Amino acid sequence: MSERSERPLDAGGAPAGAGPGGDADPAGPVDPATEAFVTHRNLLFTVAYEILGSAADAEDVLQDTWLRWAGVDLGAVREQRAYLVRIATRQALDRLRALGRRRESYIGPWLPEPLLTTPDVAEDVELAESVSMAMLLVLETLAPTERAVFVLREVFELEYAEIAEAVDKSPAAVRQIAHRARAHVAARRPRGAVSPAENREAFHAFQRAVATGDLQRLLDVLAPDVVALSDGGGVVRALPEPVVGADRVARMLAGGWYRDGVELTVEPVQVNAGPGLLVRLDGRVDGVLAVRIEGGRVTGLYHVRNPEKLSRAERRTTVSR
Repeated sequence: MSERSERPLDAGGAPAGAGPGGDADPAGPVDPATEAFVTHRNLLFTVAYEILGSAADAEDVLQDTWLRWAGVDLGAVREQRAYLVRIATRQALDRLRALGRRRESYIGPWLPEPLLTTPDVAEDVELAESVSMAMLLVLETLAPTERAVFVLREVFELEYAEIAEAVDKSPAAVRQIAHRARAHVAARRPRGAVSPAENREAFHAFQRAVATGDLQRLLDVLAPDVVALSDGGGVVRALPEPVVGADRVARMLAGGWYRDGVELTVEPVQVNAGPGLLVRLDGRVDGVLAVRIEGGRVTGLYHVRNPEKLSRAERRTTVSR
């Protein structure tokens, strides 16, 4: 294995010596393998995250991808981006199959690990939808290979031949898997989002209602069939099952919402390319609430309280394709 293969990675999954967020450090030379990895780092993270629904596991995939990439003969690589995506996809699939067994024993509802994303992500409509909480939950209903094929084809627009190499299937088989996955997702994907202006107006109304605990304001902004989900991971209190309907959800939010007599504050943030709230109890981060808005009403609430999933609750993550 080459000398670069032993180069340590920083906490963000980038080779040590790279700048913040994986940017190259202009103070020192960067070898071609490191430069290629850093160039595509955000893409690789996004691929792994969409396959896994976990930022922590996606970072582990980046570590594994770097270790394998560092030992590759670059002279034999025709397309570096495709080669790196292939490595990352294989590592993510291996991890997803292992995680599937762990999630069977997960305590309470499971939600994806929330990401505080940068504002520019919302400008790429397809990417924004693909990392949304609602879509990630739809992807959870796919088998591992179907999920990887759907993500690589529909989100990242890889050719069937490239995907075939990543998932160890023939191109013909990948076409069939893609067709099946596309139909599965189409039957379950969220309804189309409204305009940004309508989103903002409805979200601001929801934020005010949550902050004040105003029952009528909540009823005014919640859709009749709104669904609230929460994930405590068995560590902190959370809803044991989905709460459905405007009246039930509004009364839950107005009647305490895990306050337990302490001060609740909410801060607007962008969560998984959509509107959300960073929730604090007595000043400490207690959870992240992703908000789904359709037709000017709130249709979905995804509240993550599991402390193990809040490591990125106060810093932005860049996703790209």
